[in-house]
Amino acid sequence: MFTGIIEQQAKVEEIVKDQSNVHFRLSSLFQNELKVDQSVAHNGVCLTVTKIDNNGYWVTAIDETLQRTNLNHWHVNDLVNVERCMPAHGRFDGHIVQGHVDCVGTVDEIHDLDGSWMIFIAHPQDAGITVNKGSICVNGISLTVVDSFPDAFSVAIIPYTWEHTNLSKLKTGDAVNLEFDILGKYLKKFSVSLQISKK
Repeated sequence: MFTGIIEQQAKVEEIVKDQSNVHFRLSSLFQNELKVDQSVAHNGVCLTVTKIDNNGYWVTAIDETLQRTNLNHWHVNDLVNVERCMPAHGRFDGHIVQGHVDCVGTVDEIHDLDGSWMIFIAHPQDAGITVNKGSICVNGISLTVVDSFPDAFSVAIIPYTWEHTNLSKLKTGDAVNLEFDILGKYLKKFSVSLQISKK
């Protein structure tokens, strides 16, 4: 489990295609603390460390992951938001993030508000729900929803988040990984079940 509080950005060093899978080699400041089999969130995608060497660490994305996330858009030298799993004694500074991306959203608008930024992101209407002041995970980052629409939402970005994540690299039309709040997903499922039972 993760919290959406980004530890740092890892650099994509190498990309190797292997049948329907893709292996990524990344470098980060905490790579010497990692171990094989450990789960690390990359832009919000939970990936298992498969190998560690002097040049970085490796993770593998299978076809299912590639289809549901923006990993197909990664290039060598890209910076990726990374977070290790939350320790049992850790603080819950963000919100419950599973590392299971629900869909890929599209950056619709980016507004520079002279000290902060507002980003509008569109998504398939049936992918999930947001609520004003609720939580949303964008590229692995726990953010608060400002405006909520059936197929879009906006988030306000403070300077620290802008400078320490890859949000500052986003452009209109870019794909971002979205994980909707787990509580909202359960409520949506419950609501649908109630409607079916009433028929």
